[in-house]
Amino acid sequence: MTKAQGKRTRRKKSYYFTKDHEQAIIDYVASDDIKVRTQLYVEYIGPALSEMVDKIIYTYKFTNLPNIDVLRDDCKIWLTTILGKYDPSKGSKAFSYFSVITKNWFIHKVKKTSIESKREVHYDELPRAVEIEQLSTTNSYNKDREYKEFWMNLWGEIESWDTINMKPNERRVYEAIKIILENSDEIEIFNKKAVYLYIREITGLNTKQVVNNLNKMRERYKTFKKKWNRGDI
Repeated sequence: MTKAQGKRTRRKKSYYFTKDHEQAIIDYVASDDIKVRTQLYVEYIGPALSEMVDKIIYTYKFTNLPNIDVLRDDCKIWLTTILGKYDPSKGSKAFSYFSVITKNWFIHKVKKTSIESKREVHYDELPRAVEIEQLSTTNSYNKDREYKEFWMNLWGEIESWDTINMKPNERRVYEAIKIILENSDEIEIFNKKAVYLYIREITGLNTKQVVNNLNKMRERYKTFKKKWNRGDI
Protein backbone atom coordinates (compact mmCIF):
# COMPACT_ATOMS: atom_id res chain seq x y z
CA MET A 1 0.00 0.00 0.00
CA THR A 2 1.38 3.45 -0.94
CA LYS A 3 1.64 6.45 1.35
CA ALA A 4 -1.23 8.17 -0.44
CA GLN A 5 -3.46 5.10 -0.25
CA GLY A 6 -2.73 4.70 3.46
CA LYS A 7 -3.83 8.26 4.17
CA ARG A 8 -7.06 8.11 2.19
CA THR A 9 -9.75 5.95 3.68
CA ARG A 10 -12.65 7.86 2.16
CA ARG A 11 -13.12 9.27 -1.28
CA LYS A 12 -13.51 13.04 -1.24
CA LYS A 13 -16.43 14.73 -2.96
CA SER A 14 -14.23 17.45 -4.44
CA TYR A 15 -12.03 16.15 -7.21
CA TYR A 16 -9.93 19.25 -7.57
CA PHE A 17 -6.29 19.42 -6.52
CA THR A 18 -5.70 18.96 -2.81
CA LYS A 19 -2.76 17.53 -0.86
CA ASP A 20 -4.27 14.10 -1.46
CA HIS A 21 -4.29 14.55 -5.22
CA GLU A 22 -0.75 15.93 -5.11
CA GLN A 23 0.38 12.86 -3.16
CA ALA A 24 -1.51 10.56 -5.53
CA ILE A 25 0.50 11.88 -8.48
CA ILE A 26 3.76 11.49 -6.54
CA ASP A 27 2.80 7.90 -5.70
CA TYR A 28 1.83 7.27 -9.32
CA VAL A 29 5.22 8.45 -10.60
CA ALA A 30 7.09 6.44 -7.95
CA SER A 31 5.24 3.17 -8.65
CA ASP A 32 5.80 0.64 -11.42
CA ASP A 33 2.77 -1.41 -10.40
CA ILE A 34 0.08 -1.12 -13.06
CA LYS A 35 -2.73 -1.93 -10.61
CA VAL A 36 -1.56 0.76 -8.17
CA ARG A 37 -1.21 3.32 -10.94
CA THR A 38 -4.64 2.48 -12.34
CA GLN A 39 -6.31 2.83 -8.95
CA LEU A 40 -4.60 6.16 -8.26
CA TYR A 41 -5.52 7.49 -11.70
CA VAL A 42 -9.15 6.36 -11.68
CA GLU A 43 -9.92 7.49 -8.13
CA TYR A 44 -7.93 10.69 -7.83
CA ILE A 45 -5.68 11.82 -10.68
CA GLY A 46 -8.04 11.47 -13.66
CA PRO A 47 -10.95 13.44 -12.14
CA ALA A 48 -8.58 16.16 -10.86
CA LEU A 49 -6.89 16.62 -14.23
CA SER A 50 -10.27 16.59 -15.99
CA GLU A 51 -11.60 19.40 -13.82
CA MET A 52 -8.35 21.33 -14.17
CA VAL A 53 -8.61 21.21 -17.97
CA ASP A 54 -12.26 22.35 -17.85
CA LYS A 55 -11.42 25.28 -15.56
CA ILE A 56 -8.46 26.39 -17.69
CA ILE A 57 -10.61 26.31 -20.84
CA TYR A 58 -13.25 28.47 -19.15
CA THR A 59 -10.85 30.84 -17.35
CA TYR A 60 -8.70 31.61 -20.40
CA LYS A 61 -11.66 31.60 -22.81
CA PHE A 62 -10.35 28.77 -24.95
CA THR A 63 -14.05 28.03 -25.54
CA ASN A 64 -13.70 30.27 -28.62
CA LEU A 65 -11.62 27.59 -30.32
CA PRO A 66 -13.44 25.59 -32.99
CA ASN A 67 -14.20 21.96 -32.06
CA ILE A 68 -13.31 22.78 -28.45
CA ASP A 69 -15.05 19.63 -27.17
CA VAL A 70 -12.75 17.45 -29.26
CA LEU A 71 -9.70 19.46 -28.17
CA ARG A 72 -10.80 19.18 -24.55
CA ASP A 73 -10.85 15.38 -24.77
CA ASP A 74 -7.57 15.30 -26.71
CA CYS A 75 -5.86 17.36 -24.03
CA LYS A 76 -7.10 15.10 -21.23
CA ILE A 77 -5.85 12.03 -23.08
CA TRP A 78 -2.52 13.74 -23.75
CA LEU A 79 -2.07 14.51 -20.04
CA THR A 80 -2.31 10.81 -19.24
CA THR A 81 0.63 10.13 -21.57
CA ILE A 82 2.93 12.60 -19.81
CA LEU A 83 2.04 11.83 -16.19
CA GLY A 84 5.28 9.91 -15.74
CA LYS A 85 7.35 12.92 -16.80
CA TYR A 86 6.48 14.84 -13.64
CA ASP A 87 9.50 15.03 -11.32
CA PRO A 88 8.61 16.16 -7.76
CA SER A 89 12.30 16.48 -6.89
CA LYS A 90 12.51 19.64 -9.02
CA GLY A 91 10.39 21.52 -6.49
CA SER A 92 7.37 22.28 -8.66
CA LYS A 93 3.94 21.29 -7.36
CA ALA A 94 2.02 18.88 -9.58
CA PHE A 95 -0.87 21.32 -9.98
CA SER A 96 1.46 24.12 -11.12
CA TYR A 97 3.32 21.78 -13.47
CA PHE A 98 0.27 20.34 -15.21
CA SER A 99 -1.69 23.60 -15.31
CA VAL A 100 1.20 25.38 -17.07
CA ILE A 101 1.67 22.70 -19.71
CA THR A 102 -2.10 22.49 -20.22
CA LYS A 103 -2.34 26.25 -20.83
CA ASN A 104 0.62 26.05 -23.20
CA TRP A 105 -1.05 23.17 -25.05
CA PHE A 106 -4.18 25.23 -25.67
CA ILE A 107 -2.18 28.36 -26.49
CA HIS A 108 -0.42 26.35 -29.18
CA LYS A 109 -3.83 25.35 -30.56
CA VAL A 110 -4.92 29.01 -30.58
CA LYS A 111 -1.79 29.96 -32.51
CA LYS A 112 -2.22 27.11 -34.97
CA THR A 113 -5.90 27.92 -35.53
CA SER A 114 -5.08 31.59 -36.10
CA ILE A 115 -2.46 30.74 -38.73
CA GLU A 116 -4.80 28.33 -40.50
CA SER A 117 -7.70 30.81 -40.49
CA LYS A 118 -5.51 33.41 -42.19
CA ARG A 119 -4.54 30.94 -44.89
CA GLU A 120 -7.98 29.55 -45.56
CA VAL A 121 -10.27 31.93 -47.47
CA HIS A 122 -13.22 30.31 -49.18
CA TYR A 123 -13.24 30.84 -52.94
CA ASP A 124 -16.78 32.30 -52.92
CA GLU A 125 -15.77 34.79 -50.23
CA LEU A 126 -12.53 35.87 -51.91
CA PRO A 127 -13.91 38.92 -53.80
CA ARG A 128 -15.57 40.20 -50.63
CA ALA A 129 -12.44 39.54 -48.62
CA VAL A 130 -10.35 41.52 -51.11
CA GLU A 131 -12.86 44.37 -51.07
CA ILE A 132 -12.85 44.58 -47.30
CA GLU A 133 -9.06 44.52 -47.22
CA GLN A 134 -8.87 47.39 -49.71
CA LEU A 135 -11.40 49.48 -47.81
CA SER A 136 -9.60 48.98 -44.50
CA THR A 137 -6.74 51.39 -43.88
CA THR A 138 -5.60 49.30 -40.93
CA ASN A 139 -6.54 45.81 -39.91
CA SER A 140 -6.91 46.55 -36.22
CA TYR A 141 -8.56 43.22 -35.50
CA ASN A 142 -5.57 41.20 -36.67
CA LYS A 143 -3.17 43.51 -34.83
CA ASP A 144 -5.17 43.29 -31.61
CA ARG A 145 -5.45 39.54 -31.87
CA GLU A 146 -1.75 39.11 -32.58
CA TYR A 147 -0.95 41.37 -29.63
CA LYS A 148 -3.19 39.34 -27.31
CA GLU A 149 -1.78 36.06 -28.59
CA PHE A 150 1.77 37.28 -28.03
CA TRP A 151 1.09 38.22 -24.42
CA MET A 152 -0.89 35.05 -23.82
CA ASN A 153 2.02 32.98 -25.09
CA LEU A 154 4.54 35.08 -23.18
CA TRP A 155 2.60 34.68 -19.94
CA GLY A 156 2.47 30.93 -20.50
CA GLU A 157 6.23 30.97 -21.10
CA ILE A 158 6.86 32.95 -17.91
CA GLU A 159 4.71 30.60 -15.86
CA SER A 160 6.61 27.62 -17.28
CA TRP A 161 9.80 29.04 -15.74
CA ASP A 162 8.35 28.04 -12.38
CA THR A 163 9.67 24.53 -13.01
CA ILE A 164 13.24 25.78 -13.42
CA ASN A 165 15.62 25.22 -10.52
CA MET A 166 16.40 28.80 -9.43
CA LYS A 167 18.60 30.23 -6.72
CA PRO A 168 16.73 32.06 -3.90
CA ASN A 169 17.35 35.60 -5.21
CA GLU A 170 16.41 34.64 -8.75
CA ARG A 171 13.22 33.05 -7.44
CA ARG A 172 12.37 36.29 -5.57
CA VAL A 173 12.80 38.39 -8.70
CA TYR A 174 10.81 35.89 -10.75
CA GLU A 175 7.89 35.97 -8.29
CA ALA A 176 8.06 39.78 -8.20
CA ILE A 177 7.78 39.96 -11.99
CA LYS A 178 4.69 37.71 -11.88
CA ILE A 179 3.12 39.93 -9.21
CA ILE A 180 3.71 43.06 -11.30
CA LEU A 181 2.32 41.45 -14.47
CA GLU A 182 -0.72 40.04 -12.68
CA ASN A 183 -1.53 43.46 -11.19
CA SER A 184 -0.44 45.65 -14.10
CA ASP A 185 -3.81 47.42 -14.27
CA GLU A 186 -3.54 48.52 -10.65
CA ILE A 187 0.13 49.53 -10.57
CA GLU A 188 1.26 52.90 -11.89
CA ILE A 189 4.54 52.38 -13.72
CA PHE A 190 5.81 55.21 -15.87
CA ASN A 191 9.39 54.15 -16.63
CA LYS A 192 12.04 51.47 -16.21
CA LYS A 193 13.25 52.97 -12.93
CA ALA A 194 9.82 52.51 -11.39
CA VAL A 195 9.90 48.82 -12.34
CA TYR A 196 13.21 48.38 -10.51
CA LEU A 197 11.81 50.16 -7.46
CA TYR A 198 8.77 47.90 -7.36
CA ILE A 199 10.92 44.79 -7.67
CA ARG A 200 13.25 46.04 -4.94
CA GLU A 201 10.31 46.66 -2.61
CA ILE A 202 8.81 43.25 -3.26
CA THR A 203 12.03 41.25 -3.03
CA GLY A 204 14.03 43.23 -0.48
CA LEU A 205 17.07 42.94 -2.78
CA ASN A 206 19.39 45.77 -3.81
CA THR A 207 19.57 47.13 -7.36
CA LYS A 208 22.62 45.09 -8.34
CA GLN A 209 20.99 41.86 -7.20
CA VAL A 210 17.79 42.73 -9.06
CA VAL A 211 19.66 43.57 -12.27
CA ASN A 212 21.80 40.43 -12.19
CA ASN A 213 18.77 38.17 -11.84
CA LEU A 214 16.70 40.11 -14.37
CA ASN A 215 19.45 39.54 -16.93
CA LYS A 216 18.93 35.79 -16.62
CA MET A 217 15.26 36.22 -17.41
CA ARG A 218 16.06 38.55 -20.32
CA GLU A 219 17.98 35.69 -21.93
CA ARG A 220 14.98 33.41 -21.56
CA TYR A 221 12.77 36.12 -23.04
CA LYS A 222 15.14 36.56 -26.02
CA THR A 223 14.91 32.83 -26.71
CA PHE A 224 11.11 33.01 -26.54
CA LYS A 225 11.00 36.08 -28.85
CA LYS A 226 13.19 34.37 -31.46
CA LYS A 227 10.90 31.33 -31.48
CA TRP A 228 7.83 33.61 -31.75
CA ASN A 229 9.31 35.57 -34.66
CA ARG A 230 10.15 32.32 -36.46
CA GLY A 231 6.62 31.03 -35.93
CA ASP A 232 7.80 28.11 -33.79
CA ILE A 233 5.33 29.11 -31.02
